[in-house]
Amino acid sequence: MKIFFAGSIRGGRQLIPMYEYIINFLKSHNYIIISEHVASQALEKVEAKMSEEGIFQKDIDWIQESDCVIAEVTVPSIGVGYEICHAVHHKKPVLCIYQEGARASAMVLGNENVTARSYSNKKELEKILLDFLNPEKKIV
Repeated sequence: MKIFFAGSIRGGRQLIPMYEYIINFLKSHNYIIISEHVASQALEKVEAKMSEEGIFQKDIDWIQESDCVIAEVTVPSIGVGYEICHAVHHKKPVLCIYQEGARASAMVLGNENVTARSYSNKKELEKILLDFLNPEKKIV
């Protein structure tokens, strides 16, 4: 399964360690993360060499290629919001995760086509991720 992982790039770089953790956790369960560059420390330097149009088209293509989208939305981001909207428009399953206490957008929380969950620790986060990706194995 191919996952598009979304996280704030221009405003959420303090979450890089969490982005890395999520991506590595998903990869350890044999998921393919087609956008793992989001967790790169050098991302802003790499993207500085790309045109805005190139960045846009790359992300759109990856979303369309993905089986689902997982977005870390603790830090508000117009770009991540756009990616979520594009995925929903194309009928991709979308999971938005955010740290407990963060003020997630009503546009995420109020959208019935988006699964939104808060987490308070890594164990809880892992369960949320696996429940979303394996709904048939969900333990009630």
